[in-house]
Amino acid sequence: MAVAVVNWNTRELLRQCLRSVLAGPATEIVVVDNGSSDGSAEMVRREFPGVRLEVEPSNPGYGAGCNTGIRATAADFVLVLNSDTIVPPDALAALSAVLDAEPRAAIVGPRLLNPDGTPQRSVYPFPGPVARLLVHQPFAALVQALPPLRRRYVGRWRGGATRAVPWVLGAALAIRRTAFEEVGGFDESYEMYFEEVDLCYRLGRRGWRTLFAPVTTIVHLGGASTAQRRSDMRARYELSLIRFHRRHDRGLTRAAGVGLVRGQAALRYLRDTVRRRLSTDAGRRAALADDLTAWRSVLDLTRR
Repeated sequence: MAVAVVNWNTRELLRQCLRSVLAGPATEIVVVDNGSSDGSAEMVRREFPGVRLEVEPSNPGYGAGCNTGIRATAADFVLVLNSDTIVPPDALAALSAVLDAEPRAAIVGPRLLNPDGTPQRSVYPFPGPVARLLVHQPFAALVQALPPLRRRYVGRWRGGATRAVPWVLGAALAIRRTAFEEVGGFDESYEMYFEEVDLCYRLGRRGWRTLFAPVTTIVHLGGASTAQRRSDMRARYELSLIRFHRRHDRGLTRAAGVGLVRGQAALRYLRDTVRRRLSTDAGRRAALADDLTAWRSVLDLTRR
């Protein structure tokens, strides 16, 4: 199994990730650096001369970085990683074994842990207007209490067995090359968020399966890159969700999905406008101004 790591301005975490990967039996290791300015690329060249480095100065996005990394390898299976992950030595063999045993499995997601050792959620249902409503109050408590609703709309299952799921978090994805190439890889128009959701959805429509397989555990810090641009990432999440609805939904489902995103953005815009007017703290007002710009961009897109 090959490994492809996508990085943006997380040099110290990338070093830690690569050290963990090198402790396992990877046949190839590729780092795709998406225009970092923190010396990440120089660190890889200096400290990891056996790792192939692909530099994308324009930062085309996470999906494009994954495509570059996978295409730079030749193995049948590729583990795509965020740079803020730590991989145990057994991970590659364990995930490869699942892909070998399940010939229609296109993607396998391992168990993820937070740095403090607590479980990290990594399995989700596909987005839709009903799911978006039910995961928020006042419906969230009801959904969590009823196992059928919890499995369908929250994506939480009990037990530790390998199972087919809608999609798994893109922090660590073991990918079968033939399936990946059949659907053309990640859709690079997403730039940030929903790349893995879209990929799993398109694979599913072709008869491939996405599996959650707790056969190994990978530590994922989470948000190391996106936290550097908080408000921009908020907007990108919602914009990518709109793109997903417009690409894959039709009729009333599409209208309801986009309309719900727009309605929630409008409420947040109103809320943050009031908060900014009431706040006397300069830093707080600046942060809220950034949030308002994010919500405005979402509202502008939903009008088109």
